[in-house]
Amino acid sequence: MLVCDVCGQALSSEAAVRRHLGRAHLGRQPRCPFCGAAALGCDELRRHIEAAHPEPPGARSPELTAELPECPFCGEAAGQELEAHVNARHGHLLGALGADTGNGEQLYECPMCSLTCANIQILEEHVDLHLEEHSFVEGGNIRDLELAQRLQIEEDKQQRSEERREREEFKKLQRQYGLDNSGGYKQQFLKNMEREVDRGRMQPFEYHKRKTDMMECLAFGIDDGKTKTSGVIEALCKYYQNENKDVRHVWLSTGVDHFHSSLGDRGWGCGYRNFQMILSSLLQNSLYNDCLRDTTLIPSIPKIQSMIEDAWREGFDPHGASHFNNRLHGSKAWIGACEIYSLLTSLRIKCQIIDFHKPTGPMGTHPCLFEWVLRYYSTDNEGGAKVVCTSKPPIYLQHQGHSRTVVGIEEKKNKTLCLLLFDPGCPSQEMQKLLKQNSDGTSLKLLRKFVGSLKDKQYQIVAVDGVLSLEEKAARCHASQVLTSEKIP
Repeated sequence: MLVCDVCGQALSSEAAVRRHLGRAHLGRQPRCPFCGAAALGCDELRRHIEAAHPEPPGARSPELTAELPECPFCGEAAGQELEAHVNARHGHLLGALGADTGNGEQLYECPMCSLTCANIQILEEHVDLHLEEHSFVEGGNIRDLELAQRLQIEEDKQQRSEERREREEFKKLQRQYGLDNSGGYKQQFLKNMEREVDRGRMQPFEYHKRKTDMMECLAFGIDDGKTKTSGVIEALCKYYQNENKDVRHVWLSTGVDHFHSSLGDRGWGCGYRNFQMILSSLLQNSLYNDCLRDTTLIPSIPKIQSMIEDAWREGFDPHGASHFNNRLHGSKAWIGACEIYSLLTSLRIKCQIIDFHKPTGPMGTHPCLFEWVLRYYSTDNEGGAKVVCTSKPPIYLQHQGHSRTVVGIEEKKNKTLCLLLFDPGCPSQEMQKLLKQNSDGTSLKLLRKFVGSLKDKQYQIVAVDGVLSLEEKAARCHASQVLTSEKIP
């Protein structure tokens, strides 16, 4: 801690001493202790006293002799020893603040930058500039601090907004994919029936009847069959045999029942409904009787969820299971190709995942997908027949947000290909139009998809091709620790 030699005030640093001197003492001119006249310096004050007040102290007026002269720097009463006091106590300040040039002129040195000024007024103005600059810098620092604080507040606000948006997006995805703990098939079925009653589209007695039927089917784990349409493949076979306009060849899978979504799974159940379609075909094929001896009826959606959980517990696709927290039953969770593969493999049904991970044709199309399906159905089924009803099961087809079942493929006379798809979103009343033998073909628009119609970025298929032994099942279970697919291209 430093002390001002003039007034004795304690100061924190040399810079503080310089500021204090400039503010408190530089502008303070020495005054005559007898008449109060101002002097430019101690030398001038001494000359003034000698010239203006030569009388001995006893000859002066009582009023003046009563007062002892004070030091112009520290205010201490010094009497006749004023000059000696100033020289002894404040001589270094006289040298710092005012130096004699040798020709009678006195110079004044700035205590803040050591600049020498010709007189005290110039020095005062110079020091004022230092003080103003210092105040500006301090003010600038304050403004910079305020700006930094405002920027930090804005950044924190933006970060909170981003975190809130991410939470809302995550909750939206949870709702979209049925992972928001809002209930499953049963809860949605009852809620939608109650809504139908409120809107006058369902009578209360029908509500109670359907509720009883639904609870009974869930208890036994079987589908109620109310969304099923059978016989479509057979009707297509007859139609193509009689139609000969522009179709050169058509290959159809074995018999498949169509299932569409109901009040309980509307908006999220397409994957389960497609599994029901594939299973309906496998149950009609004696090759799969042994591995499906415990599954003779089409299971309900909650039962399919439990079957997938059983596959996870066996060790299939642990990474995929963790995505669902190892739980599907009682939820509205969407499933895809990996869950269908795990379920079929756990039943000892041989299948594979093919990933068409990027477009292979112009305008974002996937001609390689169509060519693969053609090879799947036409291999071992080549010949001159126009209509070929193969022994091949249908194919599960997945893309972002939806899945469908491939039940056949057309080859036009101009060599273009057209897939035939069963869509779980198509209601029974529309599918039943295909059962009419006198159909003019307009209903086929529900099934036909040309190359230009499938333009999602990525498609995955699950294709069934035989039965697995117990050893092969165990090997595939082990391999599914890191589930991979065949990529095309």
